[in-house]
Amino acid sequence: MKVINIYKILNIRYLLFVLAFYSINGQSQTLKDYLVIAAQNNPEVKAAYTEFEAAMQKSPQVSSLPDPSLTMSAFGRMIETRIGAQEARFSFMQMFPWFGTLSAKENAANLMAEASFQKYVDIKNEVYLNIKKMYAELYELNQMIQLEEKNLQILDTYRELSLSKFKNGKGAMVDVVRIDIKRNESGTNIQLLKDQNQPIQIGFNSMLNRDLNEFINIPDFLPVDENLTAINRDSLFAKNPKLLRLEKQKASFEAEQIIAKKEGFPMIGLGVDYSIISKRDVPDLEMNGQDAIMPMVTITLPIFRKKYKAAQKEAELMVQVTTYEKQAVENNLQASYSMANYNLLKAKRLKDLYKNQMESTNQAIKLLLAAYSNSGTDFEEILRMNQDLLMLETATVTANKNAFTAQSQIDYLLSKEE
Repeated sequence: MKVINIYKILNIRYLLFVLAFYSINGQSQTLKDYLVIAAQNNPEVKAAYTEFEAAMQKSPQVSSLPDPSLTMSAFGRMIETRIGAQEARFSFMQMFPWFGTLSAKENAANLMAEASFQKYVDIKNEVYLNIKKMYAELYELNQMIQLEEKNLQILDTYRELSLSKFKNGKGAMVDVVRIDIKRNESGTNIQLLKDQNQPIQIGFNSMLNRDLNEFINIPDFLPVDENLTAINRDSLFAKNPKLLRLEKQKASFEAEQIIAKKEGFPMIGLGVDYSIISKRDVPDLEMNGQDAIMPMVTITLPIFRKKYKAAQKEAELMVQVTTYEKQAVENNLQASYSMANYNLLKAKRLKDLYKNQMESTNQAIKLLLAAYSNSGTDFEEILRMNQDLLMLETATVTANKNAFTAQSQIDYLLSKEE
């Protein structure tokens, strides 16, 4: 069966995950490594997979024949027959549902198990997306801390320059005071960013279900696909597990309609009745004491039709429910995809803008520093331009994070393989 093949594939993937998990221990971990750990450890993912395994157990339950019945009777007072007294009686009966009922039930159960599998895939992908978002936030914080520390070093250099100018009588002490104000502000920002890092780190390690203080390796850049491949709109969400789950559920409810119809037909029972007969004390009696064997056929009479009609109507309504749900999910996916594409394009354009502005700002700062070295004027403008440069650098980091988050959102919506 198809669902069995899925189960085998998942077992193979599980082994590969285990091998990958142990191979990355003690090494510098990347985002892909963290996703592998999450697939292994995250309790939400494990619960969804276990739910799928539980759904796999439904098929053998519904596709089996009803248990046969065996009736045994012993007579306190033997019933006399022509050929002897009837001592005991055994009746065996096996009921058979209408033709195709069991296969329809098996099909419905397998389809629902496949829907459960798609739910597991969707939950795993959603966990991946949340991990990527937290990873991007950690990247942003790490980069901003580095930029603030770099800015603090620049301010230290400016302080030495302004102090030297003041000692030489070419500058004002107020310039040194201004720098000290900026240095204190920068130091406070660094500490606040480091404090903000801790709750995000805890949240990230919680998603991986490991020690909350475990070290997280953060890179200096986030990979973003700059050249998106055009996708046919008709097949845009063909692999999205939310839609695949609803398709399987709809097919399962359609199978339930067939089941409800077939259960409205009679069940056929085949059996045998065996009676133990004792011999009579009668000479030359034909068939004296011969046990009696009697084949039996039983047919149920499904004459109370309301329950069968109600079952068919219930399955029909559930098909409509999944149809409406699928349409709603498609609309939400389309809206989310459009917004993610906009956010990605916006981030890319802002990065280009910030790059040009940083080049111009750096050039302006160099000219202002040269002028200040000669005349000792415009120091306040130097500080302002330096602050503008820091804002542009931090805005570039945020744009990188936003681009990566938007790309991750697109990958989630399109259900791209990790």
